[in-house]
Amino acid sequence: RTVVDGLRFGLVIAIAGVGLSLIFGTTGLTNFAHGELVTLGAVAAWIFNVSLGIQLIPATLLAIAVGIAIGLLNNGLIWAPLRRRRTGLIAQLVVSIGLAISLRYLILALFSDRAEPFADYQGQRQLEWGPIAITPVNLACIVVSLAVLVGVALLVQRTRIGKAMRAVADNRDLAAASGIDVERVVRFVWGLGGGLAALGGVLFGLSELGGRVQWEMGFKLLLLMFAGITLGGLG
Repeated sequence: RTVVDGLRFGLVIAIAGVGLSLIFGTTGLTNFAHGELVTLGAVAAWIFNVSLGIQLIPATLLAIAVGIAIGLLNNGLIWAPLRRRRTGLIAQLVVSIGLAISLRYLILALFSDRAEPFADYQGQRQLEWGPIAITPVNLACIVVSLAVLVGVALLVQRTRIGKAMRAVADNRDLAAASGIDVERVVRFVWGLGGGLAALGGVLFGLSELGGRVQWEMGFKLLLLMFAGITLGGLG
């Protein structure tokens, strides 16, 4: 059971953190506000699910769309202008810390200081196979996480945009000189990272917080995300 729990939690960290790694690889930015993207995704799913009465699976898909939009807005309003000004990476890191604090307490002010439950998949009975015991929702989280991670790996390795992402990560100037639209690649990575963070937030709330959303859940996961992507190969 401990092995299954560890696998599930590790996959949630991977889903939430892979966007952080991709952003670092293509821009060099160590984004301390990535944890808040995770929280915003979970909060968006909660709003769709509880406030608007949408079942959690379509609510999660809508939250992923919101996460993509937030990632693109992050890049367009903050990081792209800083890159055009040739702001140093240390200065950008400090900006990301300020952004993280601002978003975290904005979420606290507008959401709740308590853990708020999703409307679906509460109080499930465990499925048992010998020494293994797992609830259906946790099993679904493992399957979804594995499928998404394989999909991201295939995207990076087999598609044109994936090859462009790897080229930009390897040598930004050479990629631009060879005709790759670097800013387009960076926008794609920010959108992808925001969508994956949102999905990671929902999975984290379902599998680790008992089907609940907390205002600082992404912040609690941030150091584990950094540890995971450093272990796996940062960038």
